[in-house]
Amino acid sequence: MENTIKFNPTERIPAKGYAVSAKDAKFQPFNFTRHPIGDNDIFIEILYAGICHSDIHSARSEWGEGIYPMVPGHEIAGKVLAIGKNVSKFKVGDYAGVGCMVNSCGECEACKRSQEQFCERGQMVLTYNNLDCFHNNEPTYGGYSNNIVVSEKFAIEVPKDAPLEKVAPLLCAGITTYSPLKFSKVKEGQHIGVAGFGGLGSMAVKYAIKMGAKVSVFARNDNKKQNAFEMGVSNFYSSLTNVKEKFDLIISTIPTKYDINSYLKLLKYGGEMAIVGLPPIETTPKITATQLVYNAGKKVYGSLIGGIKETQEMMDFSLKHKIYPETEIIDANQINEAYEKLTTGKAKFRYVIDMKSLQ
Repeated sequence: MENTIKFNPTERIPAKGYAVSAKDAKFQPFNFTRHPIGDNDIFIEILYAGICHSDIHSARSEWGEGIYPMVPGHEIAGKVLAIGKNVSKFKVGDYAGVGCMVNSCGECEACKRSQEQFCERGQMVLTYNNLDCFHNNEPTYGGYSNNIVVSEKFAIEVPKDAPLEKVAPLLCAGITTYSPLKFSKVKEGQHIGVAGFGGLGSMAVKYAIKMGAKVSVFARNDNKKQNAFEMGVSNFYSSLTNVKEKFDLIISTIPTKYDINSYLKLLKYGGEMAIVGLPPIETTPKITATQLVYNAGKKVYGSLIGGIKETQEMMDFSLKHKIYPETEIIDANQINEAYEKLTTGKAKFRYVIDMKSLQ
């Protein structure tokens, strides 16, 4: 694609990517179109797209029946090739990122305080596997593709000198772990536990350490123990049996079945547990009222990505401190292989698709 393109605001935008046609299907090349570029929209050539575990859950209908064909991907980084006439935040040639949502009402109290993911009118539009109420309820298609059209309000500013292949995963893995650390007001010297040490967990570790916390990791095996210590963690546990310390905050990034209560027992009085990982519906961990009572004085809360303002804050913080995910670049035709590795524990950290490889 060239740096500038002319477009007709009434014409749909041709696109190509990789999609699944059913929950048990493999990814195949897929041609489709996106809605026309509106007055407040930007048109982005996608250069890199991260693979999130949420993509796997969605593609396989593990969180409810998906919308097929489905083009996943909500960790998107690329270059702005065209802008609508009212756009002021971006100019052609800028870098931009797109995360988990692409629109909301913008008028309710949640949207006004930049918590668009909690739009009170139910008009938050997910980047993929969602019906876009602002564009005739057409299905949204994500970042495993060569382009995207999005409102400038939902695009994140990225400096020209940023490493885009590392920026892409920040749009989910970054904000998902940055947000609860900010919500819980993590301070220097606090003891933070990170349960699960994949793409999300590794980012939680990096942010918490930069904020001055003492960080421990809980993982299902010792495969990444050395990686964890190289990042600066204080302790690494592959079993909860011998954990003696107590924590101010535990962030659970675990995407499979586990026992919440076993982690609550490790919290200090007044400690908090933030849940960001979402296992499949049939294996969703549960906690009873009895367990809460016997863990009195401790708090459990869920955290859902972050609003656009906080996402920009996370991006700026990450770039300033050079906090990036551990990534492996793959070609678009390796998505199926990446999914297999992610679901069998063979993946090291975050896979990022080089969209220039899209045929």
